[in-house]
Amino acid sequence: MSVLCGLPPLLECVYGVACARWAWKRCLHSAGHDSENWSVATAEEFEPVPRLCRYILGVYEDDLRQPQWEPPEGYGINPDCLIVKKNYPDTGGRAPPYLLYLDHDHADIVLAIRGLNLAKESDYAVLLDNKLGKRKFDGGYVHNGLLKAAGLVLNAECEIMKQLLEKYPNYTLTITGHSLGSGVAALLTMVIAQNLDKLGNIDRKRIRCFAIAPARCMSLNLAVRYADVINSIVLQDDFLPRTATPLEDIFKSLFCLPCLLCLRCMRDTCISEEKLLKDPRRLYAPGRLYHIVERKPFRYFQTYRMCYMKLFQVVYIIWPAYVCGKHFYDGA
Repeated sequence: MSVLCGLPPLLECVYGVACARWAWKRCLHSAGHDSENWSVATAEEFEPVPRLCRYILGVYEDDLRQPQWEPPEGYGINPDCLIVKKNYPDTGGRAPPYLLYLDHDHADIVLAIRGLNLAKESDYAVLLDNKLGKRKFDGGYVHNGLLKAAGLVLNAECEIMKQLLEKYPNYTLTITGHSLGSGVAALLTMVIAQNLDKLGNIDRKRIRCFAIAPARCMSLNLAVRYADVINSIVLQDDFLPRTATPLEDIFKSLFCLPCLLCLRCMRDTCISEEKLLKDPRRLYAPGRLYHIVERKPFRYFQTYRMCYMKLFQVVYIIWPAYVCGKHFYDGA
């Protein structure tokens, strides 16, 4: 009985130590430590990202000819070159809204997919349609709900994209998305890379994906295998690409999310990294990683370092904070 009486205080102490350790590491550890040993990327590699972020923001508008939330520099979208724009009624809620844009200025065919809409139950349904190891794909594992959404988008726009790629043989096909849309974009890119015949047997090099603030949606072997066509953009210490907690558990536990994350982190702390990496069902951020981190804190004019990792070899470049601040946004 005395042992049972002493158990709650002991658990409180363990929990308190865990929270204190987290706070201590949070104060001393900056996001830059994650990529401090990565090596250098070129500005050309990162050049499309700010432009693609504006295209994603354009998906949120009901009418791009009369925008309501246009940023100061605009979306950079010519409404006359907008091929397709679909909202929730068009997708039946089985995929997030998206647009297909013919970007003549950059010789690019862009499919941009919006992020999570917190007010739409259908978006939660896509996220919750998964469990560890539920869906296999190309020798690995993927998020089931996001893969189904990617398949829906491909089936709907396959013929149009094929016609555009045949009409403009020098154009690239860029698939991009934010948050929820980034997972759909990454898995859509994988499906296309596996079925190039659906787009007229185009060269794999003409396909690329930029996943902004990506969700963990594919196993490590797939993330490495498709690093030549999929790029993930992580800003600072964004938790979504880092947390090992499955998306479906996060959104099932909104009322006790801190408790869930704390318990998950404590559990993962006690498990070696080698053991975690050996689990083939565990999902990771897709493809090659670009990490943008604050370089000089406590200054109004800060700078950011942009790094990327490809097959565990990395790179960095300096970007002004005001440039990144305009194009990287939190939430949907």
